[in-house]
Amino acid sequence: MPQAKKRARSYDAARTRTAVLAQLSNVRDAVRTLTPEQLSLPTRLEGWTVRDLVAHIGMAVTAVHRALDQPEPAKADAVLLDWPFGTSGNSAAIADFTRRLAADHPDLDAYLADVDASLRTLLDAHPGTRLLATGAGALSLDDYLVTRTVELVVHTDDLAAAVPGLDVPYDRQALAACTRLLADTLAVKAPGGSTEVRVPPYAVVQCVEGPRHTRGTPPNVVETDPLTWIRLATGRLAWKAAVADARVSASGERADLGAYLPVMG
Repeated sequence: MPQAKKRARSYDAARTRTAVLAQLSNVRDAVRTLTPEQLSLPTRLEGWTVRDLVAHIGMAVTAVHRALDQPEPAKADAVLLDWPFGTSGNSAAIADFTRRLAADHPDLDAYLADVDASLRTLLDAHPGTRLLATGAGALSLDDYLVTRTVELVVHTDDLAAAVPGLDVPYDRQALAACTRLLADTLAVKAPGGSTEVRVPPYAVVQCVEGPRHTRGTPPNVVETDPLTWIRLATGRLAWKAAVADARVSASGERADLGAYLPVMG
């Protein structure tokens, strides 16, 4: 696992909490409109239907609940940027758990309503400094909620991709936090200062070994929109395809990021 830089950017805790709840609400509103036929559609996650995906979104949020049920770690031994490198996990076990959830909760609207209500109760009851044991190590609740924006935004995109015509809005703060965390993860995975990666309006990072740019127009520049970046960073979109389709602008001899993507699975 790459060594995460210790001076990560800061996130406004109150805005992050609001963003998690807002994006969960956006998903709930969209799921409420789905027909049984749409819930049976396949997704780009191999072997998962839309119903499975929605159950998994709820599971990603209730990871907060499960972490808070455990004893509090004695001290923080991880930073936020460690989290993306600890997400590979046991995909088979996650898939099994997801399918059981989907089978146990035929009324997905009621399921997500319960998830929402219980999360609000927990967030009111616990300070952001409360430590949680996670797969990446002990993180504060505030930091762990930033990771939930990634889960919610990425899987909102999966949901929209699976159901033709489904319009699921993105909370601006959730999209911003997700974009920034994944951009900063690239800077950890490919440290350096030769290439500037721009994801307007949310993130700009320097990465890739080579001569460091100090003034004027950078010689190596990559620019794309937030959703394209998120798809690249999570393996939903291949680098060469994104460049070929002009979804990414890449100029300079060190502007090929294909070797560094995805930054998380």
